[in-house]
Amino acid sequence: MSTFRPALKRSSMVLTAALGLGLTAVITAVPAQAAGDHHQVSTARSRAAYAGSKAEAANNKAFFAAVMKSALAKQQASPGLRTVTVTYDASQAPSFAGEIANAARIWNSSVHNIRLQAGGNADFTYYEGDDPNGSYASTDGHGHGYVFLDYQQNQEFNSTRVTAHETGHVLGLPDHYSGPCSELMSGGGPGPSCTNPYPDANERRRVDALWANGLSAMADKGVRAKVR
Repeated sequence: MSTFRPALKRSSMVLTAALGLGLTAVITAVPAQAAGDHHQVSTARSRAAYAGSKAEAANNKAFFAAVMKSALAKQQASPGLRTVTVTYDASQAPSFAGEIANAARIWNSSVHNIRLQAGGNADFTYYEGDDPNGSYASTDGHGHGYVFLDYQQNQEFNSTRVTAHETGHVLGLPDHYSGPCSELMSGGGPGPSCTNPYPDANERRRVDALWANGLSAMADKGVRAKVR
């Protein structure tokens, strides 16, 4: 089945050492399409052939850790701030401006401990293009990351759902391909007929728990993100 997943088999991406306690980083700050690699057109068959992996899950955790580290550095400058603000740059994905804005509104209305907003000095960036592995989220392992939105996949599946799903990785949620349509992080698992772009109650609670009290959730797992 088609899934909204990270493209790990890319010439411009290499798996590197762990980002601490199993958080493996995928290194590149810019997706291959944006970097000017050979233009590849995705197909339903090529996307269906891709399956999730432990490395993929580790990449999602690394992205979350990188975004949290960046956002917490800003929060530290305002000690009384209770809601962490994560800033995104949508300028590199103009075709999806509406979907990105809708995804931000959906998450902002669904959770309380974090807020997404467009702006400069962004914590992560959206890109668009063609990729045989569809849409995905990735990190450079150095406090920055990006979400790549694949053209054809966003025509086959509900585009706002795809965008909100990938943004869910930025906020710390893993994939759950076998979940029902009511779960946003089931991604393409339920098939193209699923158009739900909203996280369910469990997903909302999990994001709020992850971002509550800054680094506490990560510290409980023994992960120390050094704020610079």
